[in-house]
Amino acid sequence: MTASLLQTELTRTLGCRYPIVQTAMGWVADANLVSATTHAGGFGFLAAAVMSTPTLREQIALVRERCEGPFGVNFHMFQPNAAEVIDTVIEHRDRIRAVSYGRGPDAKTIARFKQAGILCMPTVGALKHAQKAVELGADLITVQGGEGGGHTGSVPTTLLLPQVLDAVKVPVVAAGGFHSGRGLAGALGFGAAGIAMGTRFLMTAESPVPRATLQRYLDVRDAAHIRASTALDGMPQRMIDNEFLLRLERGGLPSRLLVAMRSAWSWRRQTGMSMSHMLKTFIGAIREGDSAIQTMMAANAPVIIQRAMVDGRPDEGVLPSGQVAAVIDALPPVAELIASIVAEAEHCLSRLQTTPIPNTQTIATPTRSARTA
Repeated sequence: MTASLLQTELTRTLGCRYPIVQTAMGWVADANLVSATTHAGGFGFLAAAVMSTPTLREQIALVRERCEGPFGVNFHMFQPNAAEVIDTVIEHRDRIRAVSYGRGPDAKTIARFKQAGILCMPTVGALKHAQKAVELGADLITVQGGEGGGHTGSVPTTLLLPQVLDAVKVPVVAAGGFHSGRGLAGALGFGAAGIAMGTRFLMTAESPVPRATLQRYLDVRDAAHIRASTALDGMPQRMIDNEFLLRLERGGLPSRLLVAMRSAWSWRRQTGMSMSHMLKTFIGAIREGDSAIQTMMAANAPVIIQRAMVDGRPDEGVLPSGQVAAVIDALPPVAELIASIVAEAEHCLSRLQTTPIPNTQTIATPTRSARTA
């Protein structure tokens, strides 16, 4: 009976065994992590938003080689190779089941994915964004509460999730603060179709993050030191406190803009982005409501995060993280992690099924004075 409760609209739609999604963290969600997740019964997303087209093709080929299940790809429309990413995803539609995105494609591009049989699964952090995504054609929605890592809103998952569940008619996946089977059982109890986790998958044996950086995640023990800051790119982003972040915050706007200009130039060289594309991206972001300052600072994130997540220099970059890092003290293999989450969720759900429901007629109703005391 409990096993059937873990078969949800998410597992039926995405074709995975368990309603557990590994999110697409830049520089982290590579073929090794995605194939491990998929092989263990979850659903993994490749982080194509920070990949060149040749790298993406290589990573897709590796996932196809290492596992048999469906998987997903994450991208955003402002990356210089967005059109090539879209073509590549559709080319591999026999295995790529879904795409995820934040600032996403327009209705025409979404329709193109849908015609290819690829599901659109954006991540949102606000009720209005969830409603807009569904209007544009999203098939599923990942709702990330404020506890989540990276760019995040201020509304906690326990408040945002029911709001979105009441407002949309597509399957909703809960993200932000999840790391265990208890969380999965709780999300299903709310009415979600499953959970999505980033930090918990970042902190696994298959994570490509260098050990020196992973140790910083293991060392943090107080969620108060995993906080949202606008210093990196002008938008709230949850990160672990370190000296680099503190220097950014102390430096003020002129210092941050100088760092942003250097980062933009570095990112341009890495991606091959032309000056005309940079200008087009700048104008497009402003039209969508971003301030000019935020747009100038946007290049900071991939370049500075890369220092910690790829180069293994945690003191010279930033450490995006959900608050759950403060309660994680081990780096298990992905298969072990997913198995433990599934077992704990099944145990929680079985207890709900076997625990007698109290006879409400025998429970005394508090008097008005008792309720207001």
